[in-house]
Parts: sequence; structure tokens; C-alpha cells
Amino acid sequence: MAPRKRSGRGISFIFCCFRSNDHLEITYRLRNDSSFALQTMEPAFPMPPVEELDMMFSELVDELDLTDKHREAMFALPAEKKWQIYCSKKKDQEENKGATSWPEFYIDQLNSMAARKSLIALEKEDEEERNKTIESLKTALRTKPMRFVTRFIDLDGLTCILNFLRSMDYETSESRIHTSLIGCIKALMNNSLGRAHVLAHSESINVIAQSLSTENIKTKVAVLEIMGAVCLVPGGHKKVLEAMVHYQKYASERTRFQTLINDLDRSTGRYRDEVSLKTAIMSFINAVLSQGAGVESLDFRLHLRYEFLMLGIQPVIDKLREHENSTLDRHLDFFEMLRNEDELEFAKRFELVHIDTKSATQMFELTRKRLTHTEAYPHFMSILHHCLQMPYKRNGNTVHYWLLLDRIIQQIVIQNDKGQDPDSTLLENFNIKNVVRMLVNENEVKQWKEQAEKMRKEHHELQQKLEKKERECDAKAQEKEEMMQTLNKMKEKLEKELAEHKQVKQQVVDLTAQVHELSRRAICASVPGGPPLPPGAPGGPLPTSSLGSLLPVPPPPPPPGGLLLPPPPPPPPPGGPPPPPGPPPLGGIAPPPGAPLGSAMKRKNIPQPTNALKSFNWSKLPENKLVGTVWTDIDDAKVFKVLDLEDLERTFSAYQRQQKEDTLDDALSSRHKVKELSVIDGRRAQNCNILLSRLKLPNDEIKRAIMTMDEQEDLPKDMLEQLLKFVPEKADIDLLEEHKHELDRMAKADRFLFEMSRINHYQQRLQSLYFKKKFAERVAEVKPKVEAIRAASKEVFHSKSLKQILEVVLAFGNYMNKGQRGNAYGFKISSLNKIADTKSSIDKNITLLHYLITIVEKKYPKVLNLHEELKDVPEAAKVNMTELEKEIGNLRSGLRAVETELEYQKSQPSHPGDKFITVVSQFITLASFGFSDVEDLLAEAKELFTKAVKHFGEEPGKTQPDEFFGIFDQFLQAVTEAKQENENMRKRKEEEERRARMEAQLKEQRERERKARKAKENSEEGGEFDDLVSALRSGEVFDKDLSKLKRNRKRVTNQLADGSRERPVTKLNF
Repeated sequence: MAPRKRSGRGISFIFCCFRSNDHLEITYRLRNDSSFALQTMEPAFPMPPVEELDMMFSELVDELDLTDKHREAMFALPAEKKWQIYCSKKKDQEENKGATSWPEFYIDQLNSMAARKSLIALEKEDEEERNKTIESLKTALRTKPMRFVTRFIDLDGLTCILNFLRSMDYETSESRIHTSLIGCIKALMNNSLGRAHVLAHSESINVIAQSLSTENIKTKVAVLEIMGAVCLVPGGHKKVLEAMVHYQKYASERTRFQTLINDLDRSTGRYRDEVSLKTAIMSFINAVLSQGAGVESLDFRLHLRYEFLMLGIQPVIDKLREHENSTLDRHLDFFEMLRNEDELEFAKRFELVHIDTKSATQMFELTRKRLTHTEAYPHFMSILHHCLQMPYKRNGNTVHYWLLLDRIIQQIVIQNDKGQDPDSTLLENFNIKNVVRMLVNENEVKQWKEQAEKMRKEHHELQQKLEKKERECDAKAQEKEEMMQTLNKMKEKLEKELAEHKQVKQQVVDLTAQVHELSRRAICASVPGGPPLPPGAPGGPLPTSSLGSLLPVPPPPPPPGGLLLPPPPPPPPPGGPPPPPGPPPLGGIAPPPGAPLGSAMKRKNIPQPTNALKSFNWSKLPENKLVGTVWTDIDDAKVFKVLDLEDLERTFSAYQRQQKEDTLDDALSSRHKVKELSVIDGRRAQNCNILLSRLKLPNDEIKRAIMTMDEQEDLPKDMLEQLLKFVPEKADIDLLEEHKHELDRMAKADRFLFEMSRINHYQQRLQSLYFKKKFAERVAEVKPKVEAIRAASKEVFHSKSLKQILEVVLAFGNYMNKGQRGNAYGFKISSLNKIADTKSSIDKNITLLHYLITIVEKKYPKVLNLHEELKDVPEAAKVNMTELEKEIGNLRSGLRAVETELEYQKSQPSHPGDKFITVVSQFITLASFGFSDVEDLLAEAKELFTKAVKHFGEEPGKTQPDEFFGIFDQFLQAVTEAKQENENMRKRKEEEERRARMEAQLKEQRERERKARKAKENSEEGGEFDDLVSALRSGEVFDKDLSKLKRNRKRVTNQLADGSRERPVTKLNF
């Protein structure tokens, strides 16, 4: 009789429900009944005393190898139920007594079969008998009591199986016997004792790995499942890596994992539609990458994954997607997601989004940038230099030198602090930490640190001196460049004025000649006809004062309203019809497109909605302000032909409404030397001392810099600003003059103020120097603001996209508004920023602005270039005209003050070393021209701004640039945000639909798997190791990581959007 199988931990025939109030029912299966009917079993012997029963029951539980939880549940059963279970188990053991119930039988059979190495001489029946014996051993290892497994281990049964695997010939390795032997090892590992024995065996995992050389797909799948599950067992990951290195040598592979990638890529013959093997391979690869040291170490995961990538796994994965198998896709998704997550985390070390590990150039540049200006850089250059000297022969074995270098660097990267190597492919007995310790001596390090600190200080001092010289050179170069620019502009302006002067001079000469000619003719005409006419009479000579009257007379001013008086209509011909009516009277309004002719505008022909709509809160532009504006060229009637008015009406139905919703301590001032003389205020003296300590210049150097207008750039602008706060006052000067004979005793601040007071017009000189240094900077601050207003005014005036948007918005407003709020020919531009206030009746998150952008993207795609056409508007929106004019006024007054001081200094006797007049004269010439250029730009900007404001029907006198352009800037920002929100809503909708589909598919798949497991649980054996293999096969062991990676992937999607990849990221199928 074949041994009976047991489920779980060895009691498959016992169905116990460990619930608090349920009564235990002992049942057994009727093997000949397909319906598995259960019959109650009654104990055949009287129950012994409780103590004796507990001892007997304890032995039974120990044989079952249960988990702690199940052991507690078994011992908690009542005595009657314990006795029933004990009797049932003993009866089963009595029935199965026989030769096949002892391990010795199977071990003898294994040794006998191993001695007959070939299957060629065997009959088919003999082969079936051998396979049946091995299958019987597999079943016994699963179902027999623990003493059977213990006895099998004690008799070294595992070694017998391994010897059989090592000694089998090709025919045997391709038969079912090979698969059954692997199944025996799997069954032995299904309990804790057998699993520990297999893992403790020095060659077991290596011999199992050798079975990957077979062409039997079922055997390969079984081997991969065992090795993948071993990766999940503590201490098993490194054994699997060692086994793969062993298989590399056994199969003569160039690199390890080569056979796996080849099998994964096979798509012909028996491998064409074989998905189970590919799923097992991917499951094993994911277990290798994510377990062991890879759980915590990013470097170790990158190290292992690089081996697979170098073997070409990525294109193979892309090809495997064609199988459309959910379980296989699950493992592919986990590989892809873990790779993307690791590569992103690795790239963050270099502040990048992605690193192309296939590009030697990029990896070299990243390494070079990382080591530049570090102490490691010379060693990096030495490595490159010696790599160039590495011996190279195309057909030689020099590749081993590079292999050694590769192994050393790998070991440096992944070896932990304890000198332990998580991988077995590296060098043995090579402890990086010990080697580094040998290279470094702590005393030498200390000396080097002291020397480095000394050199760092010297470097800092030299750096400061260099920066000072650089500032001086930059100032001179900038001054020279500004002078050349100014001279060129002056030259162009003078040439232009000279040409205009010559032209005017020529006109004067021509007009003078005409006057003389007319005078001569008049005199000649008066001689024969009588006395000469008096001057000024008709036909008489013209007086000299009348010369100007012959110049071109300026045209008369235009009539009010800016319109020229039209010529009168010609008289009608005799007998003809009366002439047509003339143009509208002066000051009349030119009707915009779509409006009827005539002095009074009639109502527009606007389509009327069938239901009431939400109103668009705009500001309607009065009809008398339409002349000369953009609204005269806008016809919203064209838009109504394009719009889907039913959709607009449905989206903004009015059936529901929603409403909008540095001090210093006083004690420091008393810290003076006892013998010092100080007559100025203590707080003022203290602050002055702080300034002088920061300036780090003696008084003579400061005085020289002021007299020479700081030619050597000793006084930075911020220091000059502080010096202006410590100008000697009259009271200070009087006190200091009283003690000038005690100059040596004066405190530092008093002496500084005394010596500065000896400079004539010290304050004015200092102010002139500060203005000179700050002038270019202040002009550079003002000029872009003026340019922004000038450019933005042109942009809004000529923008076709803006005009199109205004036309669409006008159509929206006229369609949605009724009564006095509707029938508009224009609206105030401030209404643009009220579009978002109108919300949809269908979805409160959708506004009229979202709808407007949707319509524009579909009907008017060219309008999407609005941001490019109005690129200077955001800068112009920051400019306040009052503040701008105030800044220009300050420049004007400052320039006048410097000119006044220059005139004063010219009137004073010169002193040696005083270069004020020379330097400031040159500065005034250049600055005046540069300032006049700014004033001309400002006048032009004001003119263009006024034109732009009038173009949109606004009042120039009441509108400032920051208000006017701020409206457009706010609208542009709102458009950008709304476009992004539209895109997000679209993506969110697609994601929700995709997630719903995936959840439905996943739910259906889980239901199928649950039904399949339920159908199999009564017919197949199971165990702890089997559960691990099953979870690995289905990918459930990676569920937690997949969920975490999916969440992380959503967070990094925007960062990866602009990053380039060396490969396209595969779309994941969850």
C-alpha cells in the first residue's frame, strides 16, 4: 500500500479546525471516491490516563514537525480529541509498515541505480520502475514521520542523491528520473531539519546547480525554484551565488548567468511557447537581485544587475512582453521597477536624473568632475596613465590583467566594513580595510593635515589679493568698455546731427535764393507799369521779415476727435439723382465689424441659449471708447460659427450657484585703552572701529584712495556706503581741533575722523566717488525696466494670439450674459482674470478658463503661442512707473550734484595727488551721454505704453504699467496653470480607468488562483518550502516591494520626464 500523503506539516489526513467552540471531527478520505467523502473515525482502544496520554501525544506532535503556533493549538485540544488523533495516526503507521517504510530501502535502491549509469540497456518497464521508486522516496520524505527524515539524514541519504546526480549519464539526465531526484531534494527541504541539512552540506547547492545543464525543461524549472527559494532563506543567498560560479566553471561559461540569459532568450523548438521556464528564470533573477546583501545595499544590487545587463537581458525582457502572461509580466515589472528605482537613487549621488552606464564618456566625466580639486585626483590621473601602459595583445591573455583590476574595484565597492564579501566572484583573502590601513600612517596624516591647514591659510590670503586685483582690472575694463560704447554712440549721434545740419543749411540756401529771385522779379515787374509797389502789396517786393512766411506752412490742427475733415462731395450732374450722404459727422464712431452703419449702434445678432447660463463677470467697455481700439477689428460672430454652443450651455448651466471664496552691547563702547583720548560719542566710535577693522586699510591709504578717486579699487561700494555714515560733523571737527596737539593719544576712530576732516569737501568727494561707482550699476538696474515696458507695449499691441483670445472671450460673454450685461462690442481687459470665477455646473473643479483653453486647443491651436508672443509682459508687470521715474530722478539729481562739485573743485587750487577733476570730468562726459540715452528710452517707452493702453480702450492717465501688464501676466499664469490642470485631469482620468481595469483583472486572476489552490489543496502535498517556492513562482513574495516601488515611481515621474535614457522605459503591466 502506498504511503498516505499529509498536508501542511504532516497531517494531511487530519482535518482539525482550531476554533474556540468547535468540536473536533476525525475524518479520513476514501481514496477510491472522487468526491473525497469523509467518514468519522472512532478510537478502538480505551483512553489511558491523562499524564500518559500527554507523553504519547507529545511524541506524536514532535514527529509532525509543526510550527509553534500549530503545536500550541494541538496541545490545547481536549484529552478525548488527542486520543482520537493518536489512535488514527498509529493505525496509519501500522498499515504502512513494510520494506518501503524504512530509509535503508531507498538508500540501497539509489546506490544500485547510481551503479548502473546508463539507461540504454534498460527496458522501458525498468525505467518506469526506477522512476516509481524515486517518486516513492519523494512521497515518503513528505509524508513519513520525522523519524523517517531523521533516519534518512543519519544514513547520509542526501549524499546518495547527490552522487546519483553527479554520476548520471546524458540519457538519465534528460529523463524523468532527473526531475524526480530534484523533487526528492525539494521534499527533504520541506521541513526545517532537512532544509538545514541541505544548506549545511558543502556541495549540495553546487550539485543542484549542475542540473541546469539539462535540456529537460521540468528539471530546469525545479532547480531554479529551489535555488530561488534558497535565496530567501537566511544564509542561502551567498550559497546560490557560489553555486552559479561553480556552474560557470562546470559548463565552461564565459560569465556566470550566461546559460540563464540564453534560455530566457530562446524562442525556437520546445522553447517557443514555453513560459514556465522563462517565469522561473525571471523569478530566480529577481530573488538574486533583491535578497541577501541586496536588501540593504544599493551598490550590491547595481553590481549584480550590471552582470545581467552586460549579458543583454534588457532586449530579452522587451521581447518577453509578447507572451502576455500575467505571472511572467509580474516578474518583468518587478525587475524594471527595481532597476528604475535603483538607477534614480544612484543618479541622485551626482545630482542627475539618469546616468547612461553604456556611455564610457559620461561615466568618465562624472568621475573626473567628482574628483577634480580633491586629493584623490592625482591618483585618478595615475590610474588612467598606467591603464594606458597596460600590456595589450589582441590574441594574448592580457584580458586577465583587466579582470584583476575589475575584481579589485568591485571588491572595494561592495566589501563591508568587516571585510566580508557578499559575492563570491571576487578575490579571496583580500581585505580592503587592512590594505588601506597599511598604506596610511596616522602620524603622517596628522603632519599632512597641519601642512594642509597652513597652505590653506596662505591660499586664502593669496586668493584675497587676487580677488582685489581682479576687481580692479574688471572695473578698469568695464570703464573702458563703457567709454568706448559711449564714444561710438556720441560719434553716431554727431554724424547724424551733422548730416541733418547740412541738409537744413542747404534748405536755407535754396529758400534764400528763391526769395532773392522773387524779389528781383517783383522789382522788374514794377518798372514799366509805374512806381514800385509798397512792400507787402500784391505783386510788390516782399520785406525781409517775410522770409519766414515763405517756409512751408504747417498744416492746420486736426479737428476734435482725431479725424480729418473729409472733402465735400462733388456736385451732382444736371438732371442726376441727389448725391449720396456723406461720411458720419466729426467725432463720429466708426462701427466695428459686425455692427450696422450709422451713428447709433444696434444690438448684435447673438445666439440665445435655451436655458439660463451662469454669467461671466466682466466689465463692459462703453461704446464711446471703442474708436481706435483693438475691438474695432474683432468680430465675435465668426466665433459662434465654430463653437459648440450646446456643450458650452451644458457645461455652464445656471441651475446651481457657487460662491467665491543689528544691535551691539553698550558695554563694548567703554572698551578703550586707558591712555587713549576719545572725544566723540562712544557708540559712534565703536561702530567706526568696526568699519575700519573690516576695511583693513590705514588712514593714509584711505585718504589717498579718496583723493585719487580710488583708481586702485581699494574701497568697495559697500564700504563707501558705510564711510558716508561716518562723515565728521561740525561738532566733531571742533572738538578734534581742540586736541590736535594730542594726535598720538587719539583713539583709532577719533584719529580717522580728524584726518578725514583735513580733506577739502570730504563729504562731497565721498558722495561723488560713491555715485561714480554706483552709476553703471544703477543704470543697469533701470534700463531693463524701461526696455521691458517698451517691449511689452509692442507685444500686446501686435499680438495676434491675444486678439484671437479676446474675440473668443467676447463671444463667450455675449452668449452667456443677458440684458445690459450682454450685447457688448468689447470689455475691459481686467475681465480676463474673472474668467476663472465662472465654474461649471457639471464639475466644480472646471471653470470657464479650463473650457476656454480646451476650445482654443481644438479650434485655434496657433493661439497656444501666446506666451511666446508676450514673453516680456511678466517683467513689465513688475515695473512701477512712479518708482522708475523716482530712480531716474535720483540719477539726474546725483549727476547734477557731481557736476556742481566739479565746478567747485575747478575753482580751488590744485594739490599734488588730487585727481578729482581729471577723473570726474571724464566720468561726467560719459555718464551724461548714457543718462540721456536712458531718458530717450523712457520717453519712447511712455509713448508706446500710452498707445498700447488706448489700443485696449483703457485710460492712459489712470493706468500704470504694473497694473496694465499685471493683468496680462496674471492671465498668462492662470492659463498655464489651467493647461496643466487640464492635462492632470486627463491623465488622472486615464489612470483611474487603467487602475480599474487592472484591479478587475487582478481580482479575476486572484479568484482563479484561489479556486485553483482550493481545488489542489486536497490532492497535492504541501509544506513550508513548497509555500516559499509557490510564492516565488507567482511573484507574491515581491508584492510588498512592488507596491512600494509603484508609489515611489509615481513620485519621481516628473523628475524623469526631462531626463534622457539610453533605452526606452518599458510600460509596466500590473
